Amino acid sequence: MNNSTEIEGLIFNIQRDSTEDGPGIRTTVFLKGCTMHCPWCHNPEGICLSPELVWFETRCIGDGDCIKKCSREALIRTRKGVVIDRNRCTVCGECAVVCHAGALEVLGKKSKIDDVAATILRDRVFYEKSGGGVTISGGEPSLQDDFSAALMRLMRGEGIHIALDTCGGMSWDILGPLVELADLILYDIKLVDEEKHRQYTGIPLEMVLDNARKIAEINKPMWVRTPVIPGYTDSEDNIRRVARFIVSSLPSVDRYDILAFNSTCTGKYHRLGRSWELEETNPLSEKAMEKLAAAARNEGLTFVQWSGLTRSEVQSEE
Repeated sequence: MNNSTEIEGLIFNIQRDSTEDGPGIRTTVFLKGCTMHCPWCHNPEGICLSPELVWFETRCIGDGDCIKKCSREALIRTRKGVVIDRNRCTVCGECAVVCHAGALEVLGKKSKIDDVAATILRDRVFYEKSGGGVTISGGEPSLQDDFSAALMRLMRGEGIHIALDTCGGMSWDILGPLVELADLILYDIKLVDEEKHRQYTGIPLEMVLDNARKIAEINKPMWVRTPVIPGYTDSEDNIRRVARFIVSSLPSVDRYDILAFNSTCTGKYHRLGRSWELEETNPLSEKAMEKLAAAARNEGLTFVQWSGLTRSEVQSEE
């Protein structure tokens, strides 16, 4: 056995039958850890590069076995349910083992490449019939570049189409080799304003734009995506500036996706013991999303589409 198959990755989800992370039917592998700290992140469980314990209220049967098992007294029973004292919790996972209802779960498990590959290859027939494949996502997969590269090489050997989902917030000497291994790059450009980009993501804008240019220079197919977040990225000016950058600098882009905000991830923040400033924020209307897509098309892009939940026009006018 190749030694590379012994490399482990910290994974928080493997989603089969995905249709949102590239062409066709795909399996998306979500790796933990991200270089950015966007306040609107829809996968907050992917930000931290270490396992995290969460409690699911709807699964709990209240038998108290988890509390008895915790030697650090990090689990507290309250009228609202089980509270995790994260200053005491070491995420040993022993409480989750005795929780037969699955109410406690450790997000982020070490997985060997062979095991991940076996899960991916179960759906080979669906990839072949739909033009799908595997998407390496996160978090930011370049933070676990050894694992990502080894898995991608294995999938290439199996003839599986590979998409790399990246925010571009990593030095090119690490990100570049992963880009070379991929068939398609799903690339986030959230903002084209240096001050706001650094403030909201923690990463300099020029790194993201420069990496995008380098991907285009090697003629690697790209889908650029912008999450439309009310109060952050939803201005027509921002969308126009992203579109202009694509037109002027990214000839290998096949598609520009404008992704509508929704707050369905609120429960994830609560389970992680975090507040989320956007949980009461409403989605944009369909009319507003159409207007943003039209603004991008007016800059010369013909391959613009938007997706996601929107509120009704009746609600938007109230």
